[in-house]
Amino acid sequence: MGFIIRRLLAALPVLFLVSVMVFMMLHMLPGDPATVILGDEATPEAIAALRTELGLDKPLLAQYLDWAGKVFQGNLGRSLLDRTPVTELILQRLPATAELIAGSFLVALAIALPSGIIAAARPNQAADHIGTAVSFIGMSIPHFWLGMMFIMFFAARLGWLPASGYVPFSADPSANLKAMIMPMVATGFRESAILMRMIRSSLLEVMNLDYIRTARAKGLSTRRVILGHALKNSLIPVVTTSGIMIASLLGGLVITESIFSIPGYGKLIIDAIFSRDYTTVQGAILVSAVIVVGINFIVDVLYTLIDPRIKLGKENN
Repeated sequence: MGFIIRRLLAALPVLFLVSVMVFMMLHMLPGDPATVILGDEATPEAIAALRTELGLDKPLLAQYLDWAGKVFQGNLGRSLLDRTPVTELILQRLPATAELIAGSFLVALAIALPSGIIAAARPNQAADHIGTAVSFIGMSIPHFWLGMMFIMFFAARLGWLPASGYVPFSADPSANLKAMIMPMVATGFRESAILMRMIRSSLLEVMNLDYIRTARAKGLSTRRVILGHALKNSLIPVVTTSGIMIASLLGGLVITESIFSIPGYGKLIIDAIFSRDYTTVQGAILVSAVIVVGINFIVDVLYTLIDPRIKLGKENN
């Protein structure tokens, strides 16, 4: 419990700095939200009236304090464009991105785990060389380019899958899977290359430790040595990499979402930036920061499950 409280207290200054930096950078961008909303033909009087209505005529410090005060009350404000609550916009867009992230990570894990284990079990052999080559190819291919190739082949030529669009899982699970499988595989293949290299590297490091040599000296097969002893103890850096990967995908899928017409979280932020919708951007990025803090906390907890010698919040002596 003490660890949780310390992590929450440590997260507060991080979230504060994120909110201040985002607020200041947004207001440094050229362009006026009132002009964007009303158009270039609007009169100066109409623009001034809208700025007053939206609170944009106040000093920056007053605007920030007004917004921060609402946040502490659980209110992220309303969109400057259509006055929709920002919380509602986030709840509309976040599930699609969360599903894409989860599916992409599962695809990456399904590819990386067996290939990384096989490569580590046979270092400098054919399987290792093939896995290394495939991982380099995967890291070199942008996932949005691979997604476009999937659209051309599986949608345009074969007609097996829809080229774009999104259907919520709750509305139609089958249509949802058909719409999401290509972006998930396109993203997951690239992420699997990074994960596979980490699994292979971590396993090879563990395989040189004394207790592994002892297990081999007892006559245990390579399969039992890796799966029974080495794999679990090599997962710490893999879990760290996975946490970073999931956090980076939260806002890094905007191009993929645009290609496949997925109404996702990243696209919400980009659209809000271009339309100078300050309130939506501030709220969405603050929620992103909270999610990243939560991911880091989950990673720390997983450390203790993987290796009982690691104690939350304490140094292991």
